[in-house]
Amino acid sequence: MKQSWQILIVDDEANVRRMLTTAFTLDGHRPLCAANGCEALELFHSHQPDVVLMDIRMPVLNGIEALEKMRAVRPGTPVILMTAYAAVETAVEALRFGAFDYVIKPFDLSEVKLVIQRAMQMQDMKQQINQLHQQLSKSYQWGHILTQSPAMMEICRDTAKIALSHASVLISGESGTGKELIARAIHYNSGRSQGPFIKINCAALPESLLESELFGHEKGAFTGAQLQRHGLFERAHGGTLLLDEVGEMPLNLQVKLLRVLQEREFERIGGSQTVRVDIRIIAATNRDIPAMVEAGTFRNDLWYRLNVIHLTLPPLRERLEDISLLANHFLQKFNLENQREIIEIDTSTMALLESHTWPGNIRELSNIIERAVIMSTGMVIFPEDLPPLLQASKPISGKEPDTAGSLKENVKRYEKTLIISALNDNYGNRTRAAMLLGISRRALMYKLQEYNIEQIAEG
Repeated sequence: MKQSWQILIVDDEANVRRMLTTAFTLDGHRPLCAANGCEALELFHSHQPDVVLMDIRMPVLNGIEALEKMRAVRPGTPVILMTAYAAVETAVEALRFGAFDYVIKPFDLSEVKLVIQRAMQMQDMKQQINQLHQQLSKSYQWGHILTQSPAMMEICRDTAKIALSHASVLISGESGTGKELIARAIHYNSGRSQGPFIKINCAALPESLLESELFGHEKGAFTGAQLQRHGLFERAHGGTLLLDEVGEMPLNLQVKLLRVLQEREFERIGGSQTVRVDIRIIAATNRDIPAMVEAGTFRNDLWYRLNVIHLTLPPLRERLEDISLLANHFLQKFNLENQREIIEIDTSTMALLESHTWPGNIRELSNIIERAVIMSTGMVIFPEDLPPLLQASKPISGKEPDTAGSLKENVKRYEKTLIISALNDNYGNRTRAAMLLGISRRALMYKLQEYNIEQIAEG
């Protein structure tokens, strides 16, 4: 991260501009000054500053109006607002319109510098993540499987070895755990990477259509078969075929699949000519196949053929260390897809994500972050951007809570007590109080407004 930034200072008070200019110049930065929103916009267009520090109440064009115009031109530039305590509600609302943060006058200069430094760190981090995302999207390398989980790292190491073989692979795990991603990683890191990778969901088609999709058919094989059609086994020649939800395959098709696995040959529906193929079969399932074998709904011989190599993917609730990593990955992904410039997930939001049980696993996390990116109106994802089910929080238990009233009322009452205590312990310093509470300064400011907590003077 570069250490010298161009900072646009916007304030109608000359003394404030002079004081900030001197402080930032001594720190090696390059300040620009404007006395109102109109002057600020001219400098914003001509000099493209790294960060903007702007007062809200100004003549000609106020800070909120200037913020909206700046966001329309360069939404990625962080704008930090300055406001008197009486106008905190206006500043909090400005965060919804894309302000990075705000500071309250009279402010502590060191606190202003910390907020600016954090804004620039977020910009640098966003750029690095975007570059990483672009690199990962080019090919299916092992680094594309994002994980910090020891269990998943072990699976990745095993999968790297598996890719070098020609053996059939069975991948089991709950829905949404990334079975297709593992299958693609095996294919694209194998000697078949130049061949096709074809996927079919065995649960998505009725038996007659599934058979035709897999094996193809000859002209006139059945009503409507006007042309010869190659099936997926033929189309996957030289590559890999992923049979997703293989546990849903009907028994009579299991017999035909067994032959393909054993002999690498089959006949099209309605045909007598034997077709030979060179393919690798990867099967995936969220079912308990051994239990299905016991129940007679899955062939024992097919199970052994598919189960040459067996990988079991852990659910997301057993990969808690991956939630933050994956959530930020999806944040950047959906930023790009939706032309958004959201720079972070608030710590209180991340705490809710990490406490969720994730029955839908990684797919559910992806959907929730996509929704949050769409619903968020600022540059940070807060708890209220999440679905209602995830917005409930629980207090840290230090003593038995008062059980009078609803759970939500008790949580809010306890949360307000914790916030006031943290502010008192830190003599009103909001930055240190937020660090003690384990939330961001922005989240604390929202809570101060929500609970109507009066300002506690800094000591």
